[in-house]
Amino acid sequence: MRYVSVRAVLLPALTVAVLTPPAWADRPPPAPGPTPASPVPAVARTWPVGVHPLVLRGWEPPATVYGPGHRGVDLSAPAGAPVRAVAAGRVTFAGRVAGRGVVSVDLSGTDLRTTYEPVTPSVRKGDEVGPGDVVGTVERTGSHCGTATCVHWGLRRGGTYLNPLSLLPPWLLHRGPPRLLPVLEVPLPS
Repeated sequence: MRYVSVRAVLLPALTVAVLTPPAWADRPPPAPGPTPASPVPAVARTWPVGVHPLVLRGWEPPATVYGPGHRGVDLSAPAGAPVRAVAAGRVTFAGRVAGRGVVSVDLSGTDLRTTYEPVTPSVRKGDEVGPGDVVGTVERTGSHCGTATCVHWGLRRGGTYLNPLSLLPPWLLHRGPPRLLPVLEVPLPS
């Protein structure tokens, strides 16, 4: 009876396996740099508070992930004022975080999430909301706007903070009713 060394059988097989490049090795490396993010769709149909609230502090993106900045906008609102969902979505959180009431809504048909704080929630996790539906009321305490009460409105795509004002269509961003302007140098119909 003849015995074959394990080394004689396994060594050539291991050598072939180690030296043979895997199928993915022939693919070109990914392009350097960050992948461009898709634009934020203007899906909002209403402001979270009021008709056109005063923006007390705007969006100031941080230079680095953990750097200083303002990851949302602060909207002037009196305590007890209703806070509304800006677009249709599903409530993913309604509760307290660090002593403040917070409501988060995943916007339907997008990869975006809005947050509102400090808010006393009137919705629960899993609730479906439509544009303009009340999700809570502005809390008297917990505001970081100094002596004024405000609602901090945030927007995220995954872990990236975005400017929530970009959700608003241009006609909703401007103050006052729409106005029709005269069309010049066009003959009137006879």
